[in-house]
Amino acid sequence: MPVLPFGTRPKAGANDHTIARALDGFSIEVMPRTAAKIDDFRALLPQGTRVYIAHIEGTPIDDMIATARRLRDEGFTAMPHFPARIIADRAELQTWIARYRDEADVSEALVLGGSPKTPLGQFHSSMQLLETGDFQKAGYTRLHVAGHPEGNRDIDAEGGTSVVDAALRWKQEFAREAGVDMAIVTQFAFEGQGVIAWARRLRAEGITLPIHLGVAGPAKLQTLIKFAIACGVGPSLGVLQKRAKDVTKLMRPFEPVDLLADVGAAQCDSGEPLFEQMHLFPLGGIVASADLAARYDVTDHGAGDKKRSSGE
Repeated sequence: MPVLPFGTRPKAGANDHTIARALDGFSIEVMPRTAAKIDDFRALLPQGTRVYIAHIEGTPIDDMIATARRLRDEGFTAMPHFPARIIADRAELQTWIARYRDEADVSEALVLGGSPKTPLGQFHSSMQLLETGDFQKAGYTRLHVAGHPEGNRDIDAEGGTSVVDAALRWKQEFAREAGVDMAIVTQFAFEGQGVIAWARRLRAEGITLPIHLGVAGPAKLQTLIKFAIACGVGPSLGVLQKRAKDVTKLMRPFEPVDLLADVGAAQCDSGEPLFEQMHLFPLGGIVASADLAARYDVTDHGAGDKKRSSGE
């Protein structure tokens, strides 16, 4: 079946305004090998969409940069991952930063620790990458960092939420002093009330960095459960396990509509939005996640951060 251009697919009903509002300004994530299967991202995503490029261990940097350049050429904002534990040393970090800037016009990055338990080089945390100052020196103006509403197995073993919160406070102060825009982009979850409580707790403790909430795009239950276990998703995994017991639902793709509805309602009830925008993890494929957004007529991109910061 041919993919219809974004904005021409059937819209959701009027009662789904809350979900549409939650998805407004969404970002999405790709890998070079999955991006290569897409003929034209302009048929899938609104112009200006921020597209994160996941850097999995073993992916050649040339493939990462080529993907970023292609996305920029097609009218999207490319945000490559910089996983600390797969970067050999500062010279390699500076080379990657410069090549993304010079070859793909990149000025944004997601700076994170990365998945390998054992660092391949001299870095083991996102804070080490940030404190080099190399991103700012190269003219990068937006740096995102990772958030874990349901915990992180590696960090939890080192002290749990107190360690995570201290790191987020450090990053918030770093962003203020460095003069860069920063946001927290979270691991995906499947239940809304837990992530809402997490966001409210951060705000109450003075961590006011904008939050981009990770949302797993439509996928088969078996696929989502596999990724959830591999990524250490916490209590909300129970939502999938409960659904898996219902044979009538087992074979149908799971969509994050309940989570989005809860988050959208919380946004409306709050005097200040808890989440700046949603970040889609296309675990069931890029097309499925793009179609989800298209059903809710999400077309206003390139202004998501500006709109929320101005209160629109």
